[in-house]
Amino acid sequence: MTVPSVAADHGPSTWTQVAPSVVNVLPTWPGHARPGFGAPIGQAPAGSGFFYAPDAQLTAYVLTAAHVIAEATRVEIVTADGSRVDAEIIEVDSMTDLALLEVPLQRKGLRLLDTVALPGTHVCAFGHPFGLPLSMSCGVISGEVRSNIGFNAVESFLQTDAAVNPGVSGGALVNANGDLVGMISAIFTKDADIDAGVNFAVSNELLRQWSAKFLKSAAP
Repeated sequence: MTVPSVAADHGPSTWTQVAPSVVNVLPTWPGHARPGFGAPIGQAPAGSGFFYAPDAQLTAYVLTAAHVIAEATRVEIVTADGSRVDAEIIEVDSMTDLALLEVPLQRKGLRLLDTVALPGTHVCAFGHPFGLPLSMSCGVISGEVRSNIGFNAVESFLQTDAAVNPGVSGGALVNANGDLVGMISAIFTKDADIDAGVNFAVSNELLRQWSAKFLKSAAP
């Protein structure tokens, strides 16, 4: 009997499609003059984000996790090509853990997948774990859309086993083609803020509903 070979469909082309759109998000916390200091206990001093446009056009808008910047007195982003600029906070929504920033430059936005990714779909998480340069970790969607987990007041989560660590909050969860399926929001663990194989991303369904309202009001 011949056993068919099985291979993931993500690879270098996924990195090429997504990496230019992902950013490092650097909040400055109250009482400090520069980022990297004063983050609440258990929270990384920096996070991730991505340029976002449902149609993958050029955009000045960046999505990130609300908890990354909620208390910040200043927010800066560093793009994949090394540009560092101040970001204006357009909206911070702790109910969904979503935040919208505007920056004085444009990059290609990640395209939002039209349908919710099903369990078994190969996905990759893009972000800056522990403040390291942009990284990509891959796995699968490991469960159906989750709610009532207890992280946020409004929840529509995709569960993934892709490795996620502090600093990746606000990063992009994409499929093999580079389409956005969710935004990394939470790590489920008992004792420490480390990868435990069960991580959650705000679903593209909730991203679509939320961003339609705020991008319309923030449009130039």
